[in-house]
Amino acid sequence: MANFKQAQFLTFLCYFLILLPSLVRGGCTCERENEDRDKALALKYKMAAIASILVAGAIGVCFPLLGKTVEALRPEKNVFFMIKAFAAGVILSTGFIHVLPDATESLTSPCLNENPWGKFPFAGLVAMASAIATLMVDTVATSHYAKSNLNKTQQDEEKTRENDENLVHVHTHATHGHAHGSSEVLRHRVVSQVLELGIVVHSVIIGVSLGASESPNTIKPLVAALTFHQFFEGMGLGGCISQAKFKSRSVAIMALFFSLTTPLGIAIGIGISNIYNESSPTALIVDGVLDAASAGILIYMALVDLLAADFMNPKLQNSGMLQAAAIFALLLGSGLMSLLAVWA
Repeated sequence: MANFKQAQFLTFLCYFLILLPSLVRGGCTCERENEDRDKALALKYKMAAIASILVAGAIGVCFPLLGKTVEALRPEKNVFFMIKAFAAGVILSTGFIHVLPDATESLTSPCLNENPWGKFPFAGLVAMASAIATLMVDTVATSHYAKSNLNKTQQDEEKTRENDENLVHVHTHATHGHAHGSSEVLRHRVVSQVLELGIVVHSVIIGVSLGASESPNTIKPLVAALTFHQFFEGMGLGGCISQAKFKSRSVAIMALFFSLTTPLGIAIGIGISNIYNESSPTALIVDGVLDAASAGILIYMALVDLLAADFMNPKLQNSGMLQAAAIFALLLGSGLMSLLAVWA
């Protein structure tokens, strides 16, 4: 069942990547900005961006997954709490500082009609609706998995009771422990998949925008900024995937999919650079709505499923030193990611 759900999730993402170029090509109403265009040099920078972002994303998402071989990086260790707090800060900053302002800029562009786009904060509305929708998905999925595990546990207990009355008490505790552990793992799986969806949406948009640009002066600072951006986001996603305890094949697919999204977006941008106009009304609306939805997902996931879950953990609550370290990691992650907004 879980593998089927994951296959549906990946299929949806693939369709999204295929359909995005046709959504954003749109007609031109606003003139492109007068930039210093050099198509040949810009293409070289784009190739460098694809390589560096691909490698940085792969390293970032794989780093927290080393817990199977590196003792200090296992989920129950203190270092892992710090890594997750740092990564949550990165994701929170991505939502607030990078994605939501971009959505607001797109949906309030002078290239759009004043009525209704200039008279209502649609970016905030879409982000709020996206966060509420994420809450609903989170709640329904977790509830469904919890009920299915409870029913399975009750069936196991009945079978045990029929087989041997003397072992009921021992088995009851074992099955409850197993059910609780399974419920936690399934919840982590829901969290990791929803988080990847939010990251993938805005990563593709960023990639398309970079790939469609023909200005070396615009692309050059973005290469380094997006490389660090992808690395930090990969750490956040990798931490969630490591707790979800997917099979090795599923882990490899999710890590590979994340690593390829921005480079694939750049490749799409290169392919449609002759027809893509980021100032067209269609492109602005599609980019703005998708960015706002992505921001809502990222902000919700960072605050609720990452920070709240970890900072309310008894292990962290009972250790002042670990609390201070986690808070420092959170501030460091959010600060560094916010600093990248100067360039990207």
